[in-house]
Amino acid sequence: MLALRLTRGARTAVQLRRLLVAAASAGTGFLLLCALGHAMSHPADPTASLLRLAWCTPPLAATVYFSTAVARTDPATTPRPGLSAVGLGPARLMLVSATTTALATTLGSTVALLLFLYLRGDLTGLPFDGTGADYLAAARPLPVPGTLTLLAIVPTTATAATAWVLRPRTADAARPRHGATDADASPPGRWSAGVRPARAAWVSSPPAPDHPPAPTPAADKANPLAALPWGIATLAAGLAVETYASRAEDPTPVPLPGGLAASPTGLLTGWILTAVGLALTGPGLTHLTGRLLQSARPGALRLLAGRVLMAEAPRIGRPLGLVCAVASAAYATTALHDSSAPSLGPLTTLGALVVAGCTVATLLTAAVETKQARTDTTAALLRLGAPATVLRSAAALRATALLAVFAPLTLLVAELATRPLSA
Repeated sequence: MLALRLTRGARTAVQLRRLLVAAASAGTGFLLLCALGHAMSHPADPTASLLRLAWCTPPLAATVYFSTAVARTDPATTPRPGLSAVGLGPARLMLVSATTTALATTLGSTVALLLFLYLRGDLTGLPFDGTGADYLAAARPLPVPGTLTLLAIVPTTATAATAWVLRPRTADAARPRHGATDADASPPGRWSAGVRPARAAWVSSPPAPDHPPAPTPAADKANPLAALPWGIATLAAGLAVETYASRAEDPTPVPLPGGLAASPTGLLTGWILTAVGLALTGPGLTHLTGRLLQSARPGALRLLAGRVLMAEAPRIGRPLGLVCAVASAAYATTALHDSSAPSLGPLTTLGALVVAGCTVATLLTAAVETKQARTDTTAALLRLGAPATVLRSAAALRATALLAVFAPLTLLVAELATRPLSA
């Protein structure tokens, strides 16, 4: 009930992000149901049906990643003073956030089911002159257990991921109890520095706040440069695997969706390693970009932009790397696509839109999260007399620096990935 009240009373921007999560969940759920329809229409070809189900994994992963990013930026579930007194500690707020994610993704799965039933003709007859009825198994009864199982994949996975990311990590044992004093911590039978018990509470340290600090994901506290060597090594290994697989003959190539030419298994493995390498190098490259902005006698503008970029590196670095991976894959697909070949099918286009839209939306959501984390710092700078134009110029400088670093990297990775195949 509390999750429903918080969901209903949220601001317009928060509601828009939740609707985007529902839209992504609807797209992924529809792809899963289409895989079920193909399996029902082609019972003699289970391998193709399993392959279609496997190609739903990238949209599913992108949807879950986007839903966790939206849950982290939800202001309704941020720990505030006084909430612990009414029983809303970090654990309860985590449950509220997970419930809100479950509501949004369940709404998307319901929309996907209604759209699937509509295209099958179960609601108002076959639309569009029965186009696609063969892949939707319109002439066969829909199995309820299998349908509900596929529709439950997105809400269950997204809710579990949100609960895992936002789980409380505060070490309660290391923090003093609420109202504990220095005299309480003194050895038995002695008073701390000769203070009488009646005055011990007055001279002791201030009590602990009534709410613990907001849970910070481990990725936000880690050193962004720690994963940079591993990311570079993974990226190099992915490019090497792609080059080797393009020259070797694979007797059982994996068919790509949308009528694309079949690709060797090693080539797909190299693409996965390349995407993982870009995601791992994102935080480190963002941190180094911030350092580069502060080099060579920086002024106030470059110093502010570089410092903020270094602080933002753990949050926006990985989404930036994933956006680069998706952009490089799109560039490589466009470069290798034969103009005489058939165009991409609607399901392939839908899956590509879900993956690309979720990665870009996750990056924008991470930018909103960093802006929320800098609220106190921005207010302090404004109180000190810093002009608002300086803050906007610093934000523009950060965006320009990131574009100057990651855009050439994306083009370079895409060219290196496509050159062995086009040779």
